[in-house]
Amino acid sequence: MNLNHQHTTSKGDTYCLEAMKTREHSTPTKKPTSPKPENAITIAVSSRVLFNMDLEQQIFEQKGMEEYLKYQIDHETELFKPGPAFPFIKALEAVNAQLRDLYPESEELFDVVLMTNNHAHVGIRLINSINHYKLFIERFCMTGGNSPIGYLKAYHTNLYLSADSVKVREAIEEGIAAATMFSSEKVTQVSETQLRVAFDGDAVLFSDESERIYKTQGLDKFFEHEKAHENKPLDHGPLKGFLEVLGKLQRKFYAKGHRMDCPIRTYLVTARSAASSGSRALKTLRAWGLETDEALFLAGAPKGPMLAKIKPHIFFDDQMFHIEGAAELGTVAAHVPYGIAQKLPPKKTKDAKETDSPPK
Repeated sequence: MNLNHQHTTSKGDTYCLEAMKTREHSTPTKKPTSPKPENAITIAVSSRVLFNMDLEQQIFEQKGMEEYLKYQIDHETELFKPGPAFPFIKALEAVNAQLRDLYPESEELFDVVLMTNNHAHVGIRLINSINHYKLFIERFCMTGGNSPIGYLKAYHTNLYLSADSVKVREAIEEGIAAATMFSSEKVTQVSETQLRVAFDGDAVLFSDESERIYKTQGLDKFFEHEKAHENKPLDHGPLKGFLEVLGKLQRKFYAKGHRMDCPIRTYLVTARSAASSGSRALKTLRAWGLETDEALFLAGAPKGPMLAKIKPHIFFDDQMFHIEGAAELGTVAAHVPYGIAQKLPPKKTKDAKETDSPPK
């Protein structure tokens, strides 16, 4: 399991590149045009989660920037291998293809922006790889070592995926849905025609209000609190907006008679107990006018085995315990660094490890 974070790779100017092409690897013809950013569902993805750049990162860390850039230029005709976000991005493109068939004039589509603090010298190799895999990524923002966070709002970003946990935290603090992606040594085959996205509840879709009660006052007080507030919707969490845009696209398929074969499927995978605390979660989604296609209330049981059955392209959770458990069984997981779970140290005893799973 690869749990390495991305590090800053250079210092310099920012280069935002639109519709980049090279002569050696020309962009395929008859590509659809990019939607206007204000109309699209924009997914900003870093180069280190789109592609596997572990070797290059090691060169940077061990030999420095100049050797890193030299290596990238010397190897720019060599293709990067797919990274953890690659199947997710391909699934977005599959959804776009079906949306274009149903709504030829609509710009309510996924639009992927490569948002990276890499240097522009690496751009040629990235373009070659993107064209080789026939990915439709026309917008690049390469910030040359500076933080890309300031550009996320300019691109109307709906979701930012990176290997750099610091940048992800910065994005969430700016009110942008974001997560740190991790890859798994075990590769699970995922659907090429249906996008599957799994969400944790508290501190991901919802605020950490209830989790705070659990962490500070215990399970009994948590159940009392949830019962007393069953009909009061939870406040929103950092990923609520992304579920909203997925639901918006789903309804476009439903309107054309494609509810049962919709190419987007969403899952709530929560450690909450259904009878004791599940109602508030479901009533909150209903109050927001949202839903997930499936809801799994695990009552503290491990999430990894259920996720292995779902085979999502991405699973969002705020606790590394669940991220690691999912990755060990082959699920591409993304950590949402939000809420009280980020501030309290994990308990060390075996019993605590088994029972300290939050009611989310």
